[in-house]
Amino acid sequence: MLELLDAHYGRPQWEPRYAPVDELVYTVLSQNTADVNTARTFAALSARFPTWRAVRDAPVEEVVAAISLGGLATTKAPRIKQILAAISSRTGEPDLSELDEMDDGQALRYLQSLPGVGPKTAACVLMFALGRPAMPVDTHVYRLARRLGLLGPKTTVEQAHGLLTELAGPENVYSLHVDLVTHGRRVCHARRPECSRCPLAQICPSAYSF
Repeated sequence: MLELLDAHYGRPQWEPRYAPVDELVYTVLSQNTADVNTARTFAALSARFPTWRAVRDAPVEEVVAAISLGGLATTKAPRIKQILAAISSRTGEPDLSELDEMDDGQALRYLQSLPGVGPKTAACVLMFALGRPAMPVDTHVYRLARRLGLLGPKTTVEQAHGLLTELAGPENVYSLHVDLVTHGRRVCHARRPECSRCPLAQICPSAYSF
C-alpha cells in the first residue's frame, strides 16, 4: 500500500515543522479548523505575544482576541493557557526540551498528562516536531485505515494510534500518515470516494462498494 501511494504522490520526506511547544499550540488551534485558518491564527497569536510565557501570563480575554479567526477561541484560549501553565509547573518555563531525554512511550504519556491533550495531539508533537514514530490518527487516517482493512470494525480512534504506529514501523510512520491524509483529501472522500482513479483500488477491500 505504501509503495503504491508513494509511487502516486511521491515519498514524503520529514522535516521539522515547529519546535515542540509551538507544535503543541498549533495542533490545539487546528482542532475543528481549516488548515489555512490554523496557520493564520497561529501567526496572529505569535505576532501578538512574543513568547509562550507571555501567552501563559496574559488575561484569557487577550488570548481569545488573538485567536478569534480560527473559531472556538473561548474554548481553545483557556486550554492553551492551562497547557502552558502545566508545562511550566515542571520546568519553570513553557519548554518541552525534556522530551529529548524521554523514550517514545514516556514522551507520549507526559504529553497526554497535560490538560486537554489526547493521543492525536501528543502524536502530532512527537512526529512533526521531533520526527518520532508516533502516528496521529485524524479523520482521514481513521477512515482510510478502516476501508483498507488496516483496522478492525470495532477498533476505536484511541486504539488506532498505537496499532497503526506498530503496523507501519518506525521508518514508515511519517510517510503513512502523510500519504493517507493526502489520499483522503484528494481521492478517498468520506461520502463519494473516487475509486475509479484510486491507486489502491486493486488491493482495497472496500473498492467500488460505496
